[in-house]
Amino acid sequence: MSLKLIAVFLALIPLLCSSFSPETPSDRRVLVLLDDFAVKSSHSLFFNSLKSRGFDLHFHLADDPKIALQRYGQYLFDALILFSPTIERFGGSVDAAAILDFVDSGHDLIVAADSNASDLIREIATECGVDFDEDPAAMVVDHSGYAVSATEGDHTLIASDDFIKSDVILGSKKIEATFFSDFSGYMRQAPVLFQGIGHSVNPTNSLVLKVLSASPSAFSANPKSKVTSPPSLTGSSISLVSVIQARNNARILISGSLSMFSNRFFRSGVQKVGSPTKHEKSGNEQFLNELSKWVFHERGHLKAVNVQHHKVGEVNEPAIYRINDDLEYSVEVYEWSGTTWEPYVSDDVQVQFYMMSPYVLKTLSTDGKGRYFTSFKVPDVYGVFQFKVEYEKLGYTSISLSKQIPVRPFRHNEYERFIPAAYPYYGAAFSMVSISPIFFG
Repeated sequence: MSLKLIAVFLALIPLLCSSFSPETPSDRRVLVLLDDFAVKSSHSLFFNSLKSRGFDLHFHLADDPKIALQRYGQYLFDALILFSPTIERFGGSVDAAAILDFVDSGHDLIVAADSNASDLIREIATECGVDFDEDPAAMVVDHSGYAVSATEGDHTLIASDDFIKSDVILGSKKIEATFFSDFSGYMRQAPVLFQGIGHSVNPTNSLVLKVLSASPSAFSANPKSKVTSPPSLTGSSISLVSVIQARNNARILISGSLSMFSNRFFRSGVQKVGSPTKHEKSGNEQFLNELSKWVFHERGHLKAVNVQHHKVGEVNEPAIYRINDDLEYSVEVYEWSGTTWEPYVSDDVQVQFYMMSPYVLKTLSTDGKGRYFTSFKVPDVYGVFQFKVEYEKLGYTSISLSKQIPVRPFRHNEYERFIPAAYPYYGAAFSMVSISPIFFG
C-alpha cells in the first residue's frame, strides 16, 4: 500500500468514528454557528457548561465558506447550535434544507433568534413547527411582567416564571428559588430574563411544547411605535422558548432571544415588577442548562433491550405458538442519566398482541430494576401476530418495538377426545344405543 493511500485512510478514521452511538448519548461533537465571534466570549458561561459535560464544541462564523454538516455521506456533528439570528445565507454547503435533513437524520438543534431575525432563521423555525411574529420590528412587551431596572425603558425586558410543569424536561431540581419573609412566606422561583421576539405554536401539534410562556398581559408589537391595531400575538399564547421532539426522537430548542443565553443575563439580578423580592441571580443559567440537558439527550432518553417471550414454564423462544398457549413476555427499559444507564421505572408501559387490531392489551408489571413483564393466554384465533410496545410519554424518547410470531390452530390429534360441553350429546347418543333393541328387536 502506498504512503498516499495510508494517509487517506488515516484521515478518514475520525470521520468513520464520529457517528452518534445511542449507547452513549453524551460526549458528542457540536457545531456552533455565530454571527460574530464576540458571541463566543459574551455567551461563554453557556458554552462552558456544555464543555464541562463532555461536549466537543466547534465554533464557526455562519457564513464561513468551509463549513459542512457532512462529508462522504457521514455527518461530522451530532448537534447544531445556531446563534446567528441575522444570517441571511449560510456558508459552505449549509442551507435551510441541509439543516432540516440534519434533524430528519436524528440530530439535535438549538436555534436562538432575536428581534432582527432573518428570513432564513424564520423559515427554519417555521419548518420545525413554530411561527415568529411576522412583523420584523416586533418584540414581546409586558407592562405588568417586566423586570425592574434602573431604566424602565419600553418594558421589553421581561421576567418570566411561567415554566412547563415537567421534571424530565427541566429537571427534578426546580429553578433556583429565594425564600423571603413576607405575609405569604412562600418559596418563589427566580424568573428568567427574556428580551426578544415571541412565537406561536399550533395547539394541535403534540410534538411542540411551550417551556417558557409569556404572561397574560404580554403582547407582541413594535415598542418604538404606537399600537394602532390589535397585536397578532397576545397573552399566554405567546411562547418565549419552545421545544420539539420529532417522531425520530431528534430534539429542537427554539428561543426568541439570543440575549437570554448571555453572561450578562446569567449573572444579572432580577426583580419582577410588583414583587417585593429581588433575586440576586436570574434563573437563566439553571433554566437553560437543564433544558440543554434534555435537548442533548442527557435526560429523558430511553432504550429497550433484552426482549423475551416464551411459553410459561419454558425459557427458549418458540418459532410458533398454538392457540390458547400460556406465554410470558418481558423487556428491559433503561434511561440515560448523563453518565450511565439507570433503570426506568413506570407503571404505564404496555404490550399489545396484535393482528390487524390488538387482541390482547396488557400493562406490564415491573420489578423496579428496569425489567417489565407480564403473562397472558394466546387468543383462540390463528394467524400472524405481533408483540408490539409503543411507548410515548411527555419528555421521553419514544420506544417502538415489534416482533412477529405466527399462531397455529390445534392439529387433528391435539383436540380433546371428549369435550365437556358436548356431554349432553354423548348422553343422547348412548341412550339411543341402549333403547334401540327395544324398538327394533
